[in-house]
Amino acid sequence: MSTKPVIIVCGPTASGKSGFAVRLAQRIGGEIVNADSMQVYRDLKIITARPLLKDQGNIPHHLYGVLGLADRSSAGTWRQKAIEVIETCHGAGSVPIVVGGTGFYIRTLMRGLDRMPSVPVEYRDSLNQRLLFEGAHTLHKELSAVDPELAKRLNPADGQRIVRGLEIFNFTGKRLSDWQVGETETVSPSLRFLLILISPEREALYEAIHRRFDRMIEAGAIEEVEKMLAAGPRGDYPPLRAVGVPAVRALLEGNINMDSMIDLGRRDTRRYAKRQRTWFGNQIIPDILIKTKEMESSIDKNFPDISKFLLTP
Repeated sequence: MSTKPVIIVCGPTASGKSGFAVRLAQRIGGEIVNADSMQVYRDLKIITARPLLKDQGNIPHHLYGVLGLADRSSAGTWRQKAIEVIETCHGAGSVPIVVGGTGFYIRTLMRGLDRMPSVPVEYRDSLNQRLLFEGAHTLHKELSAVDPELAKRLNPADGQRIVRGLEIFNFTGKRLSDWQVGETETVSPSLRFLLILISPEREALYEAIHRRFDRMIEAGAIEEVEKMLAAGPRGDYPPLRAVGVPAVRALLEGNINMDSMIDLGRRDTRRYAKRQRTWFGNQIIPDILIKTKEMESSIDKNFPDISKFLLTP
């Protein structure tokens, strides 16, 4: 059976994924598909490092800034939308290039949804904070709306199990009760993937992180976060957890000064990059590994392998 190509460009934050993908798309007639769990939200363009119009190189970009305050993304819902975009790209004769640092999204696209996935700790921490301040009954009502079968089985005062049900749904877009009966979604046999991992050496990456965070502040990241907070998002709104937002929020609330905010934002971004590097190192085997931020030379060096992949039926 003939299969259709999908190129994936992944790696830690500030590694140069977006720029690499745009330059590659210009060479091969590609379109960009976002695989970053924060860049899908429209409120935070600057602090999530969403590609600016001037940096998009006249290449179509999909699934950036498509969700608002009332929306919630998950690996499952993102996967469904991404597959729809990929099919549209193929129909137009374009090569879809999936770009992002949310490893679970990428793994879900390539391998399908796993049984009962491990949920990042920040999802649980956020819900536990709400449990503390809002109470189990409030969260139980939310669970009833998204997973009524599970909610009926749980005591409305059983905060621990209620949090578990909500964290699974918030992260994957599938109900815990569905995971428990083994529902999965398999990978389409019509797709084949080329996985490119960009993972610069640590010192170069950290230097890039520092420079980029400073540029974000100069470009208006503080005002951007202030505007989002003024809109009154609920406590479970994912962009509230976006890297850099807690530091800026602490500044706006008068808890730290500007210098401390910059130090904290840089530190949090470094830690996030370290977690991403660890995840990609443990969870995937790339077809192409790039350890430099020199985009053009990296594309030139690996273009024969990319071309071979594209020409494979």
